[in-house]
Amino acid sequence: MPILENVKEYAERASGLGRPGKKGVADLVRPRKPHTVRFKHDGLLPNHPRWPLLIYRGVIDLGEGHDRAAVIEDLFEANGWGQTWRDGVYDYVHYHSRIHEVLGISRGKGRVRLGGSKGRIFTLKAGDVAVLPADTGHQCLSRDDDFLVVGAYPPAGTYDECTAVEDHPRALKTISRVGAPRNDPVYGAGGPLARLWKKPK
Repeated sequence: MPILENVKEYAERASGLGRPGKKGVADLVRPRKPHTVRFKHDGLLPNHPRWPLLIYRGVIDLGEGHDRAAVIEDLFEANGWGQTWRDGVYDYVHYHSRIHEVLGISRGKGRVRLGGSKGRIFTLKAGDVAVLPADTGHQCLSRDDDFLVVGAYPPAGTYDECTAVEDHPRALKTISRVGAPRNDPVYGAGGPLARLWKKPK
């Protein structure tokens, strides 16, 4: 699926077909309060020590007339979150110690465990968005055949993928260097993220 989706994305970006554009996508966002969850360090997986996971349920009107993945890409990019990709969520526990990540569900639904093996299981479905602060464990447990996720990252930070016990000491050191993003990936500068992910004083 990723290869097909990558070809589709390239064609859409070249032609503009199926994309609402960064200006038009704001009309497809619904007002929602985020569900917030804080995960504790579980001994093996750090999770973020200060900032909660944010889940916006049904926040994007994927409707008809646009490619669903393109809608989410345009929304994230309009709010300064880039390096977008289309795929699923890995079926093993992993986290990113040097960058935050946002996951937007464009098709289907999946059962995703967030916060590591001692975390919580959420069913994420089309139109949902999950914003994961750095060091938040995530893993797909099961999914529909058509489950498709669009991921993106804020402009500051460096992508890494931590899966082993050996990654843990470095992750504990780097987390304090990962700053709060300027914009919420869904609502931009005025979104809830700025209030919920306050910079340490």
